[in-house]
Amino acid sequence: MSAPRSLPRELLHLAWPVLIAQAAVMANGVIDTLMAGRLSSVDLAAVGIGASIYAIVFVTAMGVLLALTPVVAHHYGAKRFAEIGADVRQCAWLALGLSLVAFAVLKHPDLLLRFSRLTPEVEVKVRAYLDGVAWAVPGVLFFRVFYGFTTGIGRPRPVMFFNLLGLALKAPLNWVFMYGHFGFPALGGAGCGWSTAVITWTVATLSWLWCRRDIDYAVYGVFARFEWPRLPALRELLLLGLPMGATFMVDVTAFTFMALFIARLGPETSAAHQIAANVAVFVFMVPMALGSATGVLVGQALGAGDSRRSRHAGLLGLGVGCGVALLVGTAIFFGARPLARAYTADPQVAAAAATLLAIVAFYHVADAVQAVMAQVLRGYKRSMAPMAIYAVALWGVGLGGGYLLGLTDMFGAARGAAGFWLAGVASLTIAGLGVLAYFLRISAQTIPAPAATST
Repeated sequence: MSAPRSLPRELLHLAWPVLIAQAAVMANGVIDTLMAGRLSSVDLAAVGIGASIYAIVFVTAMGVLLALTPVVAHHYGAKRFAEIGADVRQCAWLALGLSLVAFAVLKHPDLLLRFSRLTPEVEVKVRAYLDGVAWAVPGVLFFRVFYGFTTGIGRPRPVMFFNLLGLALKAPLNWVFMYGHFGFPALGGAGCGWSTAVITWTVATLSWLWCRRDIDYAVYGVFARFEWPRLPALRELLLLGLPMGATFMVDVTAFTFMALFIARLGPETSAAHQIAANVAVFVFMVPMALGSATGVLVGQALGAGDSRRSRHAGLLGLGVGCGVALLVGTAIFFGARPLARAYTADPQVAAAAATLLAIVAFYHVADAVQAVMAQVLRGYKRSMAPMAIYAVALWGVGLGGGYLLGLTDMFGAARGAAGFWLAGVASLTIAGLGVLAYFLRISAQTIPAPAATST
């Protein structure tokens, strides 16, 4: 019974650095938005649209690489340290291949831009932004390999330190590239993309230098030898990672298309939606960090052959995540009006945003359940069934249902943006219950039956 009692402390130890690391990443986007907004509305729009396109490509590729974390966690729990280094080397090859694909997509974004129907002035600036941020992809994906490795062995603090370093560099490098200092041309909003590229390469390089020099990493032998790609190892990573990447793509595209549909309802409604979305994304960091930590604990326990501990870890993460989400959701629900007024001085936008924020309170609780459970299932190396659950829930119920509720009169008067958010609550509830039921089933199956006793 001693092992389960240590789980809360281990969960906190793993979760808080991940939370700060995620906050640092989000802050980079805030800095880009604030600095681009000071240039012009065209630059602000271009950076926002370009960042959305980049997010779809990057998050999908990143999702594939997340397969490394449970693989490493299982090896770590089983004390197969040499195999950790071997899988990290193979994942680096996978990151290289994904980088080439993502780079090509961002350099040739015609299909995505055609769907957006941008004005020529905005499109030129979006393309310029994507030209810069495309060079960030290799750096950020190689850093994600380091992330998967170091979090899988239970050492997330270096990720936090490097993300904070990147945050410290963001505003100064934006200033250099946006306004043209130290001999660089003034690139305007596109400078945000180029600063991101410099930061990701800097952080990736330093993280792997840290890994090479830190004696605590030596036992894993990441740099012990050079290895060409090995198909069996890559196959294992892809079988686990491709459904993860597809799940992330479903999530991001559902959220992106939701914003595009709501944009048809006018600037005030779109602004209210952006406020609600900003709050939802911000508070999502907590269950995301808890889920990441829980998934690592689950994977390590399974690698050690302790299926009871893995189930305890999953239930603990779910309980803590739900408890925190209920507190946060309650605060959002009762503080919706002042929170909306803090974002905007426009009374119409504030009133519309307050209505959406009341729905966000329920959205967040459902989001917390699915976020933790999705990470737990990755710890069990299960990704195909969750992908199917998310595709049906987020695209079918969330996006499809949102369109019907928000823009048509099929279920009564069109509810506008509120219809999309209500459908979002329903979709996340279905997804959360689906992955929770799947976890309860597979975790029970992994626990050995008690031995029969003779009388």
